Amino acid sequence: MAVGARSGHDGPEEKPERPGEAASPTEDHVGSGNGPSDGGTQESDEKDRPPKNQRSFWKELPLLIGIALVLALLIKTFLVQAFSIPSDSMQDTLQQGDRVLVDKLTPWFGSEPSRGEVVVFHDPDNWLVGEPTANPNALQTALSWIGLMPSAEEKDLIKRVVGVAGDTIECKGTGPLMVNGHALNEPYVYPGNTPCTVDTDGGQFKVTVPPGKIWVMGDHRQNSLDSRYHQKDKDQGFVPVDNVVGRAIVIAWPPTRWNTLPIPDTFDQNLGTIVPGTLGMVGAVPLVLWRRRRLTTRLTAENPRVSGHGTAG
Repeated sequence: MAVGARSGHDGPEEKPERPGEAASPTEDHVGSGNGPSDGGTQESDEKDRPPKNQRSFWKELPLLIGIALVLALLIKTFLVQAFSIPSDSMQDTLQQGDRVLVDKLTPWFGSEPSRGEVVVFHDPDNWLVGEPTANPNALQTALSWIGLMPSAEEKDLIKRVVGVAGDTIECKGTGPLMVNGHALNEPYVYPGNTPCTVDTDGGQFKVTVPPGKIWVMGDHRQNSLDSRYHQKDKDQGFVPVDNVVGRAIVIAWPPTRWNTLPIPDTFDQNLGTIVPGTLGMVGAVPLVLWRRRRLTTRLTAENPRVSGHGTAG
């Protein structure tokens, strides 16, 4: 009988295949991915699966536009905003038609304007009365609203900060401009202009900046209706810090005019003021020392046992 009988060779006995049963793969084929049965199974499975429904680009486009608009609004509100220069009052630093980017982030952290910065601020008291206002079309209005174009309707101005709270600013004759007794070297002033303007409308002045205010002037001194010429307004020419939108940090357009707007070196000198309390303390020290020495001398004369250091002998 064939049952239990061995073949004529000495190799291991092989299990006979049953009808309809495929031979199991050998060890060499495990994990190789080259076996015909594996490939066929995967291909058949992929063919049997229904195709995935991919979202159309046109269906995703409104979502992308919505996200872009939200980001633009956030950037305009909290980070930077573009502004257009409408006049020549800041020449040659800024030319009419320039687009500048204004940093709106640092004021959120309590930072206040510093001397020498070029700042954009809301009209404090009808400084722009009588100035023509642009009439943008619907597209320009929409782009301005989300911050992709400079705003054409907002009443904003751009000037250089010359003085901050506590500073005393003075103009005599043609200059130089004095800040807390220090003369400013102003290479940014428009060529041919003098730092101070000789006129009776405000060009000759001496003011002290109150708390919460700044004093601003244009670089084109003879063509700038700045703080000097609004001293009869309710704020006496000073601009409230709360009106400041932010600092202009870069000229973004046109490309040929691209440049940063750093603080000029002339403002690096020690322009700070000494507060009255500090002056009082400095003046009081010699007086106290003199009075103490006089009292010690008198006590020593009256009682020889009292030394000059005030201790008992």
